[in-house]
Amino acid sequence: MSTVVPYPALTGVYTIDPAHSTIGFSVRHAMIANVRGRFGAFEGLVKLDGYQPSRSEAYLSVQAGSIDTSSPERDTHLAGPDFLDAATYPVMLFRSAGLADRGDGEFRLTGHLRIKDVELPLHIHLAFDGATQDESGDHRVGFSGTALVRRSDWGLGWNTPVETAGALISDKVRLSFDISAVRLSRTEAA
Repeated sequence: MSTVVPYPALTGVYTIDPAHSTIGFSVRHAMIANVRGRFGAFEGLVKLDGYQPSRSEAYLSVQAGSIDTSSPERDTHLAGPDFLDAATYPVMLFRSAGLADRGDGEFRLTGHLRIKDVELPLHIHLAFDGATQDESGDHRVGFSGTALVRRSDWGLGWNTPVETAGALISDKVRLSFDISAVRLSRTEAA
């Protein structure tokens, strides 16, 4: 059962639990429907400072070739040189640069996202979803978030024209995060 916990009690180092977390995306296809996908292989570390949340940090690495849109042919194309080029750039990286508390459990996480050989700022709208002690006795925290990016900014500009819609794939991609993280250690902030 999840409970509301004062932020200082959350201070510690956490590892993202990929079995209970999702890194996903959605993009308009033919400008009439959304295609959704996710990445199946990722790992990350979260350092929470409950006394000064702005000093919290997050690191995430995602295996580019683990893309899954429920279409093997499309997944091969997305992992290939037209898009992620996973053979040359197997890992996408995010590292945080700051966290701003917006109140009511809402935050703005800023950082840098590296895809291929391009690293650009990323702003994530983040919500604290709660904390709990699971059936194994592990302390967990949950966060969910979204970010809107232009894939062409990272060199993922492949497209093909469609007579009625302009382009087959939208340049705008919505990233989504549902994170469950397990505390490795509890540290007191200085």
